[in-house]
Amino acid sequence: MRIRHIKGAEEMVAAHPLVINEPETMKGKWPHPLYVEIGTGMGTFIRESAINNPDIFYLGLEMNSTVLYKCLKRYEKLEADGRNIRLIRCDARMVCDYFEKGEVDRIYLNFSDPWPKDKNANKRLTSPMFLRRYEEILKPGGVIEFKTDNSLLFDYSVETAKEEGWTFDALTYDLHNDPVMNVGNIMTEYEAKFSAKGNKIGKMIIHK
Repeated sequence: MRIRHIKGAEEMVAAHPLVINEPETMKGKWPHPLYVEIGTGMGTFIRESAINNPDIFYLGLEMNSTVLYKCLKRYEKLEADGRNIRLIRCDARMVCDYFEKGEVDRIYLNFSDPWPKDKNANKRLTSPMFLRRYEEILKPGGVIEFKTDNSLLFDYSVETAKEEGWTFDALTYDLHNDPVMNVGNIMTEYEAKFSAKGNKIGKMIIHK
């Protein structure tokens, strides 16, 4: 879905106290435990996670300045204190520039862009290229949690993870009806929207 650009979004994002503008200077210095969400959307998931787990540091990566602007405006309305949450406007392909080897404890990929055309397969956040970069920054035993309602993307992601040698800790094709994996599930904005339409949500948790 095309997102209409908001004039001045870049400047507002750059000036916001929750945004880290030079994340490369934090490489090897991030607080721990460090949980990273790649693609924050409106920020519901990472905010609720940070509130529920005050001893964990949450970092959200989002490339689109307008999306990040909306996320930050929403935080202000909700009066989030931001003690254990920060955001970065960046391209996910640059993750190895921002994190030291083995520095990240957990990565969340929630309702990522499916990039349905085969020619764009490398842009999928669960492509071999991205999985290898995640492996570089995750600590030994660190996990990736991936959720989507897009069945084609989910099948692709499961097969790609298998081919790349990842181990599955959990896997479901119907998260909201899974009595184990749905415990404590925090829904994203897209998740609430799509599940209300009857779409099944797939989720996998993997580690190397």
